[in-house]
Amino acid sequence: MSLEFNIEKKLEGTRARAGVIKTRNGEIKTPSFVVVGTKATVKALSPEEVKELGGQVVLANTYHLYLEPGHELVKKAGGLHKFMKWDGPTMTDSGGFQAFSLGAAYGKGISKLLKKPARTTVQSGGDDQPEDTGKQDSPALAKITEDGVSFKSHLDGSEHFFTPEKSIQIQQAIGADIIFSFDECTSPLASHEYQKEALERTHRWTKRSLEEHQKGNTGQALFGIVQGGRFDDLRTQSAEFMAKLPFDGFGIGGSFEKEDIDKAVGLVNDILPEDKPRHLLGIGEPEDLFNGIEQGIDTFDCVAPTRVARNGQLYSRDGKFNILNAKYKDDFSPIDSECGCFTCKNYTRAYLAHLFRAKELYGLRLASIHNLYFIVNLVHSIRDSILDGTFKEYKKEFLTRYDK
Repeated sequence: MSLEFNIEKKLEGTRARAGVIKTRNGEIKTPSFVVVGTKATVKALSPEEVKELGGQVVLANTYHLYLEPGHELVKKAGGLHKFMKWDGPTMTDSGGFQAFSLGAAYGKGISKLLKKPARTTVQSGGDDQPEDTGKQDSPALAKITEDGVSFKSHLDGSEHFFTPEKSIQIQQAIGADIIFSFDECTSPLASHEYQKEALERTHRWTKRSLEEHQKGNTGQALFGIVQGGRFDDLRTQSAEFMAKLPFDGFGIGGSFEKEDIDKAVGLVNDILPEDKPRHLLGIGEPEDLFNGIEQGIDTFDCVAPTRVARNGQLYSRDGKFNILNAKYKDDFSPIDSECGCFTCKNYTRAYLAHLFRAKELYGLRLASIHNLYFIVNLVHSIRDSILDGTFKEYKKEFLTRYDK
């Protein structure tokens, strides 16, 4: 068995559903937030802590594990599960996101989301993704050809070439339960002409990925990735193409307009087979989770919870705030009085403010624990609201308070 997906309940009047994905290494109750463990580790946390805060599944980054420590070493260790001591389901991405983050976006401050100037978005693709340098003339580290993507390592400048076949081979060696076909993630600033060219190339790569996957008998589930950028006609074309292929599930990737993610996702999910799981790549802010689930998304991954935590940004039911703001120096309340995480049960905002100002590592751990707990369990609560029929009320109540 590579994967089974059972829908427990569909929410009338929406595309939302609650279900269970069964993998070789356990079940994922959906909707679910996938915790990102870029290099076979969730930054600052142990696997036991990730499990305790409610994490069901971990996603590792193919590109980063290929560079360090090397996929063959991970295979020699017994695969990702044994290597990182995680006994639940796992995923790996394809490496295709780095075609964007190390290519068109590198050094230019471009996110995969087009957004209003006042909004902020964290790029996905792994917690070890090189941060924006702020320089407009940084040379790209990735070049796309018909056959694949040529990378220059951000670690030492060495050159590497990913083809669809190599991406699948690397993911097979890493040994995750769910893997993705190789794709090109495009810039949201790309023209329709280029998006169409990239989409057609991704479709050719998709067939090659599928053929390579079918050569082996690894027991891994393979997801195809829908692309098409901000253009409905291309999204439709890609969803129709993917829906005809024998994938175990589907990823929805590429660039979006921030305000129209739900529309694009709904368009795609009306075309994809209803009986297979759908994963939204690199999206994880609370409002996007509600909207994605309402439009039929089953799983999400995003580095945002841990990355923003390390910068002192913390989630609460009253919105996101920065613990370095002066008013928190003598605030002896928890981050969120209604949160049940280890951090909120034991520490105050004043203590975290002290740790961050003193640059103590424990502050990064406590902030990461809280943010992951908050997002993971928010999605658990959304699942519960689907099952008991209160989703619309819960969404309105949560977002009204969060966005005030």
